[in-house]
Amino acid sequence: MAQAQPAVHPVGARPPSEVERLAARIAEDGGAPLALYREPVGGHWQIFALLPRAKVLATPYQRDLSKAHAERLLKVIKKIDRFVDPVVAVRSGDAYWVPNGNHRRHVLEKLKAEFVPAIVVPEPEVAFQILALNTEKAHNLKEKSLEVIRMYRGLMEEDGRRAEDEFAFQFEEPHFATLGLLYEKNGRFAGGAFAPLLRRVDKFLKAPLRTSYGTRQERAARVEEADRLLKGIVEKLKRRGITHPFVKNFVLARCNPLTRARKTVPSFDQALSRLIDSLEGFDVEKIRREDVARSGMMAIPQSG
Repeated sequence: MAQAQPAVHPVGARPPSEVERLAARIAEDGGAPLALYREPVGGHWQIFALLPRAKVLATPYQRDLSKAHAERLLKVIKKIDRFVDPVVAVRSGDAYWVPNGNHRRHVLEKLKAEFVPAIVVPEPEVAFQILALNTEKAHNLKEKSLEVIRMYRGLMEEDGRRAEDEFAFQFEEPHFATLGLLYEKNGRFAGGAFAPLLRRVDKFLKAPLRTSYGTRQERAARVEEADRLLKGIVEKLKRRGITHPFVKNFVLARCNPLTRARKTVPSFDQALSRLIDSLEGFDVEKIRREDVARSGMMAIPQSG
């Protein structure tokens, strides 16, 4: 394929040398840097390019592919017989990582396309910020939590001395990191039941990432302990004939240490200790099926 002559910003400004070197590297890799330009918001230099598909990979940190979403996207692209939505890429080692557009990358791989149209961002660290803004397909709690904990470890390997709270933008919510560790151990973990409590008590840590990661593991272990007790209570209620989709949420609501919290919210450790104490002392003999059913009805949003 003949290499296109890279265009520059319309006003004729010379791109920084590192951007020109990246464009040359793209050409050396067998791709085509089509334009070097400044994006219109922050004026940052970027490259619009055709990248060799074999060198375009998903980042190791992002969520897993959705098979259903990828199949729908494949059908649409086949129907219109063209690809019109470039991915975003950053160079990493000898490859290009895609922090936004992995489903599109996957479809081009399935179609055996030779090139991937991409907006190449010269700053690799921006990949983590782009991951946080990835809206190609809405995340559910499990997907987001897994993505955050993978990103967490990636950042920790790059510079584990930086504090966890410096990455609040990338991680969005502190409890995503805690839940990510739990979902990695058990893909069926009931994160949705614990999320309302964790959202209020789990805070970003000021310690370095390497230290904070150990704290995250300790916090995940405490939630796992609470979940083990919760499962035991649910099993006892089932043996009494009390089965209801809301039963797990009902028990947690009864044991929630924040229900009477007003001006002050306990720390993570205090909240989980109180929750575990309440779960250990939970009396299943006092619960009736109608209590659970009534709570479930109250939790359903009213229409109108």
